[in-house]
Amino acid sequence: MSDALPQLAAFLARAEKLLERIEPLLPPASPMPDWDAAIAFRWRKRGSASYLQPVSRPAPIRLQDLQDIDEQKARIDANTRQFVAGQPANNVLLTGARGSGKSSLIKALLNEYASDGLRIIEVEKHDLVDLPDIVDLIENRPERFIIFCDDLSFDAGDATFKALKVVLDGSIAAAPENVLIYATSNRRHLMPEYFEENLETHRVGEEIHPGEAIEEKVSLSERFGLWLSFYPFDQDAYLNIVAHWLGELGCKDAEIARAERDALNWALQRGSRSGRVAWQFAKDWAGAHQKARTRRGR
Repeated sequence: MSDALPQLAAFLARAEKLLERIEPLLPPASPMPDWDAAIAFRWRKRGSASYLQPVSRPAPIRLQDLQDIDEQKARIDANTRQFVAGQPANNVLLTGARGSGKSSLIKALLNEYASDGLRIIEVEKHDLVDLPDIVDLIENRPERFIIFCDDLSFDAGDATFKALKVVLDGSIAAAPENVLIYATSNRRHLMPEYFEENLETHRVGEEIHPGEAIEEKVSLSERFGLWLSFYPFDQDAYLNIVAHWLGELGCKDAEIARAERDALNWALQRGSRSGRVAWQFAKDWAGAHQKARTRRGR
């Protein structure tokens, strides 16, 4: 017995030294965020550490700022209102034309329902592999969380593809009732599809059943219960959006009417009549004319 005690002490000393050497190599625990510090968060990585970073200045856009997408706005607003109220609601995939208000709509929903407990966590596509860790952090919180991923698309064999499928509804564990995923994409099926895949009887590389591979690509999109499609704006819709933003920036009705020709030329130069282009024009035109009014007032 007397010999065993020194041996045990020596073993414990060696184990302690080993732990001291291993500890720096282990990833640190993710720090818990200050939930009272913000209504929006970003998932960030620094070295081996991952954490939720509060967004100090969320985008101030409101639902009424988003023009000529009334149907899409009404459907996602109803879904979000159900979610915030604790009622059944769907994950949402917003697809279509660039600059048509997809991501702005999600930001506006945050401002509409933050006082009711809605929170948004923005996750970059390459960090979607961390979704299970993010869900573990928030599933027992009283707030209602939208995990937001912008410009979502995948390449074949992308590891984040399966991670997102699992969180949507492909795991043995039930998805938390206080978490939804809202994603935007220019591509409805999120993964590239090829003309050669159209015929199941046609050989596609070494794939024996290419039709099943196509089903795998489509299956992720189908896990979003609500699909919203966005389309390019026509000229009238584009000018309506320009007029709204010029009015918000302090321009008078006569100035807004005078700006129409410049707004159309601006869109022609950009090759797009999107909501984003309308907002960019409004800032440029209002800023220049406010500066001119200031000079005249001196």
